[in-house]
Amino acid sequence: MARQAGATSAVLGLRVESPRHAFSSDSRRTTVWDWPLFGRPPVARTFDPPEHRWGAGHRGIDLAGVAGEPVRAVDAGVVAFSGTVAGVGVVSVDHASGLRSTYQPVTDGAPAGSRVGRGERLGHLGTGGHCLLADCLHLGARTGRDSYVDPLLLLEPVELSLLPIAGQGGG
Repeated sequence: MARQAGATSAVLGLRVESPRHAFSSDSRRTTVWDWPLFGRPPVARTFDPPEHRWGAGHRGIDLAGVAGEPVRAVDAGVVAFSGTVAGVGVVSVDHASGLRSTYQPVTDGAPAGSRVGRGERLGHLGTGGHCLLADCLHLGARTGRDSYVDPLLLLEPVELSLLPIAGQGGG
């Protein structure tokens, strides 16, 4: 997993820093983003990037949820968009890292221009969207206008390892 996170940050051209609160005395595991639904919801559908920018694919992940439950910001940022797209409520948040997170379907979405904190409520999980058999939250992540990233790589714990500097001990 650490290899994936490193590859992700290299592909994105981002310096991914660990959140200050992520470390405890008994843990070296951290994540870049918090889960947008309570707990760690099951992933109903995984990321499937299109072969071509305009091609078919699944540019995010779907998380199983319950209509009406709070949808929370994965990280602090500014609400860039809050409205309806093709009849579905959508909220997008721009983060200081250069990533944009997108959530749908969302009802009662926080207004565009609002500053939100990590874990702060953005709205409530709506019904509809593209999950046919159950309620789910579609979570997208991108950099720039159309460079999509697998959000699961930002949500899954990353094992951090410190390696000794050459010539400075370490066994």
